[in-house]
Amino acid sequence: MNDDKEIWLNDLKRKREKGPTLHKASYSEFNDATKSVHAGQYNDPITGALGTPIYQCSTFYLNEDSYKAIKEGRGRDEMIYSRYGNPSQWSVQEKLSSLENAESSIVFASGMSAISSTLLAMLDKGSHVVSSRDIYGGTYNFLYEDLFRYGMSVTFTSPTNLNEIEEAIQENTKVLYFEALTNPLLKITPLKNLVALGKKYNLRVIIDNTFLTSYNVKPLNLGVDLVVNSATKYLNGHSDLIGGTVSGSRKLIDRIWPQMLKNGGSMNPHSCFLLERSLKTFALRMRTHNENALRLASYLETHKKIKRVYYPGIPSHEQHDLAKSQMKGKYSGMISFEIEGGNKNAHKLLSHLKLPKEATSLGGVESLISLPYNTSQASLTKEQQKSIGINEGLVRLSVGIEDIEDLITDFEQAINNVFKKEQIC
Repeated sequence: MNDDKEIWLNDLKRKREKGPTLHKASYSEFNDATKSVHAGQYNDPITGALGTPIYQCSTFYLNEDSYKAIKEGRGRDEMIYSRYGNPSQWSVQEKLSSLENAESSIVFASGMSAISSTLLAMLDKGSHVVSSRDIYGGTYNFLYEDLFRYGMSVTFTSPTNLNEIEEAIQENTKVLYFEALTNPLLKITPLKNLVALGKKYNLRVIIDNTFLTSYNVKPLNLGVDLVVNSATKYLNGHSDLIGGTVSGSRKLIDRIWPQMLKNGGSMNPHSCFLLERSLKTFALRMRTHNENALRLASYLETHKKIKRVYYPGIPSHEQHDLAKSQMKGKYSGMISFEIEGGNKNAHKLLSHLKLPKEATSLGGVESLISLPYNTSQASLTKEQQKSIGINEGLVRLSVGIEDIEDLITDFEQAINNVFKKEQIC
């Protein structure tokens, strides 16, 4: 029977195509800035409109191709119903695939929709996941609170300790799920080593690359199976959209697509338009985020009132050598640092800053600043916060694209104001 099955498989004529796509143009030979502008853009042949229109419709005319695709189980490759696929979705998905060096991508209504749909599609009853203690709170809650409802389980480990990760692998482990760069202490997951573990134990490796994006590191190039992103952050970059993405091989993405349909997490056409529009400046924005963050981190590290700076691009970072080899000189737009005087002075600092906006989220063109102890890690006790490195006075900063001299000047005056009485004395 096995021989017959092998013959049958070898005789199959149909192959999975990249996409789905609105056209055959490829930009794989170009760099990210060029891909950001041109890949996936659909120029309307009827009106001559430059740029992808918003296809604000819920359904499409059925025809022979539609019926054939439905019969053959290829519904994803035809326009049938907007929850299944829409030209606005296809366009931005093609741009994302080009930037990720992926065969296929899906866009979702939120980052958590992308994460939950991807994990559920890759797991079955009795499955086990190895993940990180440092992952995003929403993902942690899904893994910790919801997996058991499906008869699944999870073990949390350090994202930097490969021995601990390997020891956590069980006979029923199916997925290694980690973040390329963690929040808020900016720990780097060694992707090549994680991929090697995945191959050794025949596991899927899924990476959340929200903090770095494909501009700073392309996980699929390093052997990762699937990469997810919160498109709310750097991919959109304008703090005006909620969305998520997943990219990988057509085979795996085709498994996630029906899970997305069941979960109801399809991205609407107008959000697709906003995301594709924003991605046209993606490389330009990321370059500035990176450059500004490196300059500002270097400044903060030399300030006598800043106790410690967490940034992969400076030599004091514990994984700076890994950052240089894995990220190749592009270190992200995120900085965390500890100010003298604990949380009290951290709050004062935020009140004195003029440019960074005190708000959650990250990756916007404007600098965004917050305190992890009362935002991203607020659900933890003080003891738990301390055990994972959330110390008094920790500040998280998403560096925007403002003029770097203005940002440095603003931090200088704000820090001076926090310690003004001390200077007078």
